[in-house]
Amino acid sequence: MTTRERADDLTGRARIRDAALLEFAEHGVKGATIRGIAKAAGVSPALVQHHYGTKEALRAACDEHVIEMIRETKREALHGGMASPSFLAIAMRTALPVQRYLARALTDGSAAASVLFDEAIAFSEEMLERGAPGMAAPNTDDLHGYATVMTGMSFGVIVLHEHMSRALGADVLLGDGYPRMALAMLDVLDDRLLSPELVAQARAALKNVPAPGGRPLDEEDR
Repeated sequence: MTTRERADDLTGRARIRDAALLEFAEHGVKGATIRGIAKAAGVSPALVQHHYGTKEALRAACDEHVIEMIRETKREALHGGMASPSFLAIAMRTALPVQRYLARALTDGSAAASVLFDEAIAFSEEMLERGAPGMAAPNTDDLHGYATVMTGMSFGVIVLHEHMSRALGADVLLGDGYPRMALAMLDVLDDRLLSPELVAQARAALKNVPAPGGRPLDEEDR
């Protein structure tokens, strides 16, 4: 195979994968078909099968792509991208199919969604532990719990995007509503709504909440 043929082959695979992201987002894994994905990609069903074999293999390729997109976007954002309007504009355009795919996968409750969520937690925990420019170390004695809640809050916005869009009067995944939502998220992350005294009191109370069986929660319970 020539270099040009290999490049065309890779381009065809990417086009099919990107079409599959949108088809899976629209119809779910059960509702999406090889024929529908081929039509959306502008190729034959035989070409989809040539590149990916089965719908399950294509779905797995979409999962891998989504995980890598999340990792890349977070890395770039934390290394100066958040301060660049051009990066944010590109990220919004490229993230749209990924976000729609995530929203459907997470609400479908598939095994793939569990893997995606766990991968995102692992990356967040690694990022928090290693640190990044402009990012303070988290104030927690439970880094895994911190990363899990942070991931849940981030993904929750995507899962609830229809309600968020209705409340803000603009689609938060398409661009018009995204800047307003993102600015509000920055405000939430930047604010300290609770006083140190109240945080200390709530922390002490939560650590003494009885676990099933009547004993207080301890490190092994978390």
